[in-house]
Amino acid sequence: MNLFDLISNDIKEAMKAKDKVKLETLRNIKKFFIEAKTAPGANDTLTDDAALKIMQKLVKQGKDSAAVYEGQGRTDLAEAEMAQVHVIEAYLPKQLSAEELEIKIKEIIERVGAKDGKDMGKVMGVASKELAGLAEGRAISTKVKELLG
Repeated sequence: MNLFDLISNDIKEAMKAKDKVKLETLRNIKKFFIEAKTAPGANDTLTDDAALKIMQKLVKQGKDSAAVYEGQGRTDLAEAEMAQVHVIEAYLPKQLSAEELEIKIKEIIERVGAKDGKDMGKVMGVASKELAGLAEGRAISTKVKELLG
């Protein structure tokens, strides 16, 4: 079962369970999926890779929004955003821990022969592709800067 069908199924389950947060979140995800499927050139298809990218983008936006709300003292709104983020994260692959991320990036640095900060572009290109879905871009970038320091 692909992600689109899984989300559609889980919307029904959330309705039955009367889980408003999950229902609202899944409907929002499905809206983005449908927009992607009907975009020009999409041929009414949505690969799981494309669906994962959409969900990762929604997680990042949710976390950013929650941080803004926290900064403004609106913990109620921040908690609502984070509740939706947790629903979406349940559908994403397990994220790498900081230690696992460091090991992977060290392997990539060695493979591409990077020596210092000037080689960051080479490392980021490979790391972004290989670690897509396993770590946030921001975390990858921070760790690459730290290791190439």
